[in-house]
Amino acid sequence: MLQLIDISLRRGERSLFEKLSCTVHPGQKASLTGRNGSGKSTIFQLILGQLHPEEGDLLKPAGWRLAHMAQQVALTDRGALDYVLDGHKPLRKIQRKIAQAERNGEDLELAHLHTEYADVGGYEAEAQAGEILHGLGFRGENFQQPFRDFSGGWRIRLNLAQALMSPCDLLLLDEPTNHLDLDTTLWLESWLQRFAGTLLIIAHDRTFLDAVTDQTLHLEHGHIDTYRGNYSSFERQRAEALAHRQTAHAKQQVQIKHMEQFVTRFRAKASKAKQAQSRLRALERMTVVAPVYAESPYRFSFTNPEKMSHPLISLNDVAIGYKQQPVLSGIRQSILPGARIGVLGTNGAGKSTLLKCLVGVLQPIEGEVIFGQHAKVGYFAQHQLETLDSQSSPLQLLSRAKPDAREQWCRNYLGSWGFGADMVERQVDTLSGGEKARLVLALIALTQPALLILDEPTNHLDLEMREALVLALQDYTGALILVSHDRSLLQRTVDDLWLVDSGKLQKFAGGLDDYTALRQPTAAKSVAHLKRAQRQAAAEKRQLEQPLRKAIRKLEAKLEGLGNELQSLEKRLADPEIYNTLPADELAELLTKAGKLRQKKDQAEQAWLMTSEELEQLNQT
Repeated sequence: MLQLIDISLRRGERSLFEKLSCTVHPGQKASLTGRNGSGKSTIFQLILGQLHPEEGDLLKPAGWRLAHMAQQVALTDRGALDYVLDGHKPLRKIQRKIAQAERNGEDLELAHLHTEYADVGGYEAEAQAGEILHGLGFRGENFQQPFRDFSGGWRIRLNLAQALMSPCDLLLLDEPTNHLDLDTTLWLESWLQRFAGTLLIIAHDRTFLDAVTDQTLHLEHGHIDTYRGNYSSFERQRAEALAHRQTAHAKQQVQIKHMEQFVTRFRAKASKAKQAQSRLRALERMTVVAPVYAESPYRFSFTNPEKMSHPLISLNDVAIGYKQQPVLSGIRQSILPGARIGVLGTNGAGKSTLLKCLVGVLQPIEGEVIFGQHAKVGYFAQHQLETLDSQSSPLQLLSRAKPDAREQWCRNYLGSWGFGADMVERQVDTLSGGEKARLVLALIALTQPALLILDEPTNHLDLEMREALVLALQDYTGALILVSHDRSLLQRTVDDLWLVDSGKLQKFAGGLDDYTALRQPTAAKSVAHLKRAQRQAAAEKRQLEQPLRKAIRKLEAKLEGLGNELQSLEKRLADPEIYNTLPADELAELLTKAGKLRQKKDQAEQAWLMTSEELEQLNQT
């Protein structure tokens, strides 16, 4: 087992750990959680031997093999496949011995070495490395591409692939889902579920942690508390502990009230869509774990738009791509005020290309994109973190964005985004990735956008910040388009799903759970299965629509007949002469008949409205 016993460590004047202890047993899959800066990565450095405690002991079984996901490595010309295979150190060691024996003509030694080579899985290693690369989104043509030619995010994926390739008893992964999309996150989730060794992981994706881990190590105030079960179980247990201690009780009640109001608002709509049902379940769970977030440092919101065009954006037969080569074509969609859309699709399918078109930075190759007069867009993408003025401070950037605001207001506003008094005047180039992401979001939130377009906004964000982001997006009244691998964020903020696949954009008929099930690698699902499921869902939907459409047609025919008959009768009754020439009993009969026709017409109109509304609700699911 892995044991940390009474570990103490200081960083300058600050005591990072004081008598810290915890145990991870063989075969356990544990998450290491805690606020940013609490020392999670330092724990990893201690386990790897890169740091040594001032006091205490770190014990692990003799011969335990460790593998970890490197965050930064030197650039190399090694091809992607070879770079991943380098993670299999026993294999590389035997390959070197085989090459030496071949040079020396040692045939007997070669025979022994080839047996060892087979024992370490040498003959399957290249296929295994290829499977890992493919699972993490690399294509066959990328396998020989030099490591240095990949972008930063793809290099991180290669570091992850190398760690997964390493035979080990203990695997350490620090933020492995950053820079992954939803499909590759699902693949990694499946791989880790099959992993037979001991796992210690730092991640901020609650759905991912729930699927992978069976123990939670919570790091707070220099101590570790151990909780059995996955992350959701930890949340419930910690919530109970906080409630018992009555800490932050007032804040907890405010948080719960906020959540209950949101649940109440959506409960009436839950029967209308699978999206609303799953969202309601998630919100109900939030009321249970509210105390966990009672002490969160984040209290922010997105300023709501004053006006919104209807529609905000229309895409008419649009094709978009690069150098006149379409990535997506035949797009016919409109974005309406209040829309909540999640965009799904495999890596490289064109999700970011679509968002760039909606933002207006990428012009269509064909068709027309029409922006409403009141369709201001707030756009978040990872590249914006690097475009911030690195020599300015958050306070300076906010003052430029809102020149009329007083300094204290700016400080308070940044404080709601987690920037304390010691951070607001630091230069941007000294901020972490998560801090830069919060700063970009804070600046966007001020602009009163009618449409928020967020491309993987949760990379680098901790769990408390993600929770605060969910609450802010739930309260935001403008439209939202979201690309994210964080399923919890998607389930709780979007109502409709768009799928980018095979050069087309279409509405996804099912919910996020349906998409996740279809994309799970363990089920060996393919794009063909996905399309088949969509066709089946569409057919089922048509079956439900058919009797409604038939009823509407009958009602429309009835309304037309009643309208014609009533019009003819009212035309006759409008003649003044009829009141002088027609006998009283006949006149009374005509007036009664006209009243009955109006009543029948009103009833038919009411039935038509109700049936039409039912059909409209069905179309929104």
